[in-house]
Amino acid sequence: MIQVIDDKKVHLSNFDRFAIQEGVGHPWLEKLRRDAIARFDLVGFPSRKTEAWRFTNIDPIIRTPFKLGDLEGSDDGSSTAKHFTFGRDAAVELVFVNGRYVSALSKHGKLPRGAKVISIAAALETDGEVIEKHLGKYAAIEENAFVALNTGFVGDGAFIHLPRGTTIDGAIHLIFISTAGDEPTVSHPRVLVVAEDNVEATVVESYVGSGSGVYFTNAVTEFVTGTDCRIDHCKLQQESLTAYHVATMQVDLGRQSRFISHAATIGGKLTRNDLNVKMNGERADATLNGLVIIGGDQHCDNHTLLHHEKANCPSHELYKHVLSGRATCVFKGQIFVQKDAQKTDSKQSSKSLLLSDDAYMNSQPALEIYADDVKCTHGSTIGPVDEDAVFYLRSRGVGLEAARHLLTYAFAADVTRRMRVAPVRRRLEDFMAAQHGLPQDLRITDLGSHDEKAR
Repeated sequence: MIQVIDDKKVHLSNFDRFAIQEGVGHPWLEKLRRDAIARFDLVGFPSRKTEAWRFTNIDPIIRTPFKLGDLEGSDDGSSTAKHFTFGRDAAVELVFVNGRYVSALSKHGKLPRGAKVISIAAALETDGEVIEKHLGKYAAIEENAFVALNTGFVGDGAFIHLPRGTTIDGAIHLIFISTAGDEPTVSHPRVLVVAEDNVEATVVESYVGSGSGVYFTNAVTEFVTGTDCRIDHCKLQQESLTAYHVATMQVDLGRQSRFISHAATIGGKLTRNDLNVKMNGERADATLNGLVIIGGDQHCDNHTLLHHEKANCPSHELYKHVLSGRATCVFKGQIFVQKDAQKTDSKQSSKSLLLSDDAYMNSQPALEIYADDVKCTHGSTIGPVDEDAVFYLRSRGVGLEAARHLLTYAFAADVTRRMRVAPVRRRLEDFMAAQHGLPQDLRITDLGSHDEKAR
């Protein structure tokens, strides 16, 4: 039985042990950690009285005595890494177990001159100035207690530095594995991506777990780009059904840079994702696509913010949700347009499919506009499977359940077929096929072409 504890004390105690373990290293990093944990100590965890957390109950996270995960124990993550590897489809693949880099499970391919995909621990010794300049400068500890908690435990993670003119063929794959044991564990994965001017790359984050125990993943990713970059990002969250997953991604886009995000949530007992994109240069372009497929007692809360700072910046957003059983989901998408962001063209859409009477969806699209020459739209739909479409399929010899499964499968295709990273797309297709009793050789790719543009 899990012992019930009170609020933040266990994490402060974990920090004391972590600080001793890390010892005295870089003074600026030690100050960053201590400022962050002090902020967490001051504000504590958010409650449901906080507007941004009104529909997500994090009491199970608050009152579980998580200890810091480590690399010791019977499960070294090797079997999980083998299961989720991209193999030859990855240009580079870094594996982290309980937040710590594991060289033996990672694969280093040949990268262009000057490009680095290494652990933060290693980068602190070779690229300390770059790390110091960017780490913690975008995901603010003042705005999110979970970011403050993560920053307090920064010691390792993934560091990607792509110098001017770099093009990466193949995906940079980061696998974050949590190993669950007899006691609840917590890890704080950190990712820092710095792309200079005229960079083209694909980055994939996979969050997965092994074992049947309780664990908590608290992740933070920071992206910063220069001018004229093309970044394709995928995130696959396939944690165990006893896991808690809280993640924040902060993206800072330079002039004429394009960022495409594909986020998929199919695991976890409780999931909260914050995705914030700030367009700091003219003609920056952001596309956010999301897919949530959950059932049973799972809960997912997606918050997105498209922050238009400069003129002529288009953005497009499509999130789809498939809920069954007693699953609950929240989507809050905000488009914020500053007064200098004239000629903004932003579109947002949230669509939800409820497969049971007990499933519940809360959708909250929002616009906040201070410019007078813009074109911004948002829309939200929630409903069951279209019975007219079911009737159409049945009239052509398809069984009732098969018709409903096929329509559900096709509903997700609008997002999945846009994903250009084949291993992520295949994993989602196989998951959907297994969930809905369809043959493995019938994939979402059969329902539409991958050749259309990502948006």
